[in-house]
Amino acid sequence: MKTLYLIGGTMGVGKTAVCQRMNELLASSVFLDGDWCWNANPFQVTDETKNMVMDNICHLLNNFIHCSAYENIVFSWVMHRQDVIDDLIGRLDTSRCTVKVFSLVCDEKTLRERLQKDIANGIRTADVINRSIARLPLYHRLNGGRISWSLL
Repeated sequence: MKTLYLIGGTMGVGKTAVCQRMNELLASSVFLDGDWCWNANPFQVTDETKNMVMDNICHLLNNFIHCSAYENIVFSWVMHRQDVIDDLIGRLDTSRCTVKVFSLVCDEKTLRERLQKDIANGIRTADVINRSIARLPLYHRLNGGRISWSLL
């Protein structure tokens, strides 16, 4: 039985760092960051691009699920709404998978500090701070577990 880990969280909370570490620690694992499926310039959020990215993600995850080389599949993406998670799972062949859904959370001060560091390093733009902080409370309304990054 394979395990699919869906790791959500707001921008800058540490999803990539946690998932990269999981990929190192889990046997026979593969890691997909949802942002890799939507790395466009300019970044456009339309119905068409939202459908495209979901198709991209599901195609890759289903390929990983069906590949005998992988027992653990780690996926990270913002996933701030339950309907996004439900839609994603509904498009996947999970008949031979255990699906574990987690959200990474932290306090506003920690998130602000992490994002400021990314902005100073040229990784993000300043507008991400308010958008990311506004999404923090949404993760407490989702089904699944929550992991506080400050406890890791």
